[in-house]
Amino acid sequence: MSSLARAISAETAGAGLVLVPLGSTEQHGPHLPLDTDTVIATAVAHEVGAALDAWVAPPVAYGSSGEHQSFPGTASVGTEALTHVLVELVRSLRTWASRVVIVNAHGGNVAALTASDEIEWVACATEAHDLHAGITETSLMLHLRPESVRLDAAEPGNTQPLSEILPAMLAGGVAAVSPNGVLGDPAGATPEEGARVLRHMVAEIVERLT
Repeated sequence: MSSLARAISAETAGAGLVLVPLGSTEQHGPHLPLDTDTVIATAVAHEVGAALDAWVAPPVAYGSSGEHQSFPGTASVGTEALTHVLVELVRSLRTWASRVVIVNAHGGNVAALTASDEIEWVACATEAHDLHAGITETSLMLHLRPESVRLDAAEPGNTQPLSEILPAMLAGGVAAVSPNGVLGDPAGATPEEGARVLRHMVAEIVERLT
């Protein structure tokens, strides 16, 4: 066996469970980076992986983000393409792992995740306080990668509940309900809150997978 083959087999040895972080590349208001969801999904997957002795695959950084397409920086592959990619990834990983779970941190990916019963997935639930780029995601990014957060540019967006804005958002995307792309208010975000939210998400997923 070559040294490369030995290294690869050692890295994935005994991988009964493989976690695949799934995020997106999309606008997160004027203050958060485009890869916010991917950063969160990856962090959660690694924490869960450590708790469950699972192997964490590289993240899938492009998702279904059509609702954000009016904003520069958004790069979406759409629901159908994402479903196909995830099904093929799961099939490939299952040739050597007994269980594959997608760790999803973007709500727009849910339609793709639920389109096939071959996909097992869990959610990084970041919407307890606001929907997008508000205090929760801002706190998480202040904890996980503070250098990428521009607090000087942070500003509130639409703070209405999803039930009130959903019809307009389905018709015209996020831009129809929030000119700055924020659904919530980042004011008061702290790295300590981000650490707390991360612990909570990880604990929920660990409990679900065991």
